Amino acid sequence: MDRVIYTSLTAMRGSMARQTATANNLANAQTPGFRADMAEAQTLWLHGGGLDARAMASEEVLGADMRAGTITATGRDLDVAMQGDALLVVQAKDGSEAYTRRGDLQVAPSGLLTTGDGHPVQGGQGPVTIPPADAVNIDAEGRVWIVPQGGDPDQPQEVDRLRLATPTGSDIAKGLDGLFRVRGDGILPDDPEARLVTRSIEGSNVAATTALVEMIEASKSWDSQLKLISDARDMDSATANLMQLPR
Repeated sequence: MDRVIYTSLTAMRGSMARQTATANNLANAQTPGFRADMAEAQTLWLHGGGLDARAMASEEVLGADMRAGTITATGRDLDVAMQGDALLVVQAKDGSEAYTRRGDLQVAPSGLLTTGDGHPVQGGQGPVTIPPADAVNIDAEGRVWIVPQGGDPDQPQEVDRLRLATPTGSDIAKGLDGLFRVRGDGILPDDPEARLVTRSIEGSNVAATTALVEMIEASKSWDSQLKLISDARDMDSATANLMQLPR
């Protein structure tokens, strides 16, 4: 009887993991450049005396859906969308190099160029810093141009170039912070051929309708396993009553 209960328990844990991944995807359905988490279930067999017939269900996030989101023109000078598989190089909170598809860039009060979620954007000399300017824009090659305060709008100045990398041939993984990193603490080489779609933003690739269906399926799976545990308890009680000696 414990085999049934143990299997159901691990299946319920898998349903919880699936619900967590789906909820995170739904929460980021409007986040620019977001890549949906992909969860997958697998069977883990237990080995040892008396355990070979027992299996544990495991469901965890194994990767990210790298399909492109929809690119929408915004007309905003600091909005950029990466073409193809290109990734924007940013600095993670721990100071390490990381990568993102998020292109809703903004200038912090300190002049630091960051993504919409606050990660510093990396240029050729480190984090990109924008001096006081009347206008700032980014071209398709990632070059950052400014019109200095009081300067001639027809004579913009280049201050830096965004670092862009392409993960082709590299093993990258998505972290809990939503940023991509190379497995094993490696880094991606810069891709001089990578290009941007300027004054545009790439949306999330999460399909809200599909995510809602997945959440309903995970909920039904939870209910099924819960009923199985309840049935196992009833059968165990019935068996115990049957084996009682008459007085």
